[in-house]
Order: sequence, then structure tokens, then C-alpha cells
Amino acid sequence: MAWDEWEQLKSKAAESHSTQMQLNQYPVDQGGDGTQGDLVAGHQDLEAVGKAAHDLFEGFTLYGGHARVASAAAAGGLKGEGFALGAALDHVTERWTSQTRTLLDACAHISNHLRFTKNQHVADDSYISGTVSSIALLDEGFDDRKGH
Repeated sequence: MAWDEWEQLKSKAAESHSTQMQLNQYPVDQGGDGTQGDLVAGHQDLEAVGKAAHDLFEGFTLYGGHARVASAAAAGGLKGEGFALGAALDHVTERWTSQTRTLLDACAHISNHLRFTKNQHVADDSYISGTVSSIALLDEGFDDRKGH
């Protein structure tokens, strides 16, 4: 293919394709409450998520531990009596323990992250407020020197 032919093909392709961006959205008449897709999560929403994660962590630690201990005891009893089901139940108990740790780690991560985020936002707000106040004081002093 010659260079001129390549340039002609590129030119034709550019003419036939629009370069405008198109965002997909639901038409207003297809349900919903008419809002335009703003995702808003307020302080109370995030606090509720953090509390739910913390409560799940606390409850599952307690009840998941009971299930693990009971399953391990049953597996030991069955293996002691020579049942092959004892080894299978022991395997299930090991998986339960592993999956429980994963769930508890995730709950702790969510709760801790939301707590950190809340504290960071408070610190950011304080910093911004202090900065804006100091700028306002500098502006007032600047205006006084000019006699305005």
C-alpha cells in the first residue's frame, strides 16, 4: 500500500466517524425518579456501612468460632470411631476457618477504612478552614494598608 493511499483511507475514516463523546444514560421517561445519576453517600450512610461491618465482625467472630469448635469436635469423634466422614468434616472445618478469616479481614478492613476516612476528612476540613481563615486575615490586612 502506498503512502498516499494510506492517507486517503485515514481521511475517509475520519470523515465517516464522529469524534464526539456519547454517554450512555437512561431516558427520563424510562422510570426512576428523574435524577441524573449523582452518586451521593453522606456521613450517615458511610457510618451505617461501617457499623454494619463492625457488627458483622463482632457477631461472626463469636458464632463462627462456635461452629468451628463444634465441627472440629464432631470431626474428631467421627475419626475416632473409624468413620471416613470424620476426615471430610475435618477438611470442611479447615476451609470454614480459612473463609471465616477472609470474611473477618474484609469486615475489619471496611470498618477501619471508613473510620480512617472520617478522621481524614475532619483533618482536611480543619486544614482548609484554617487556610481560608489565614488568607482572609491576610486580605483584610492588605486592604487596610491600602486604605480601602
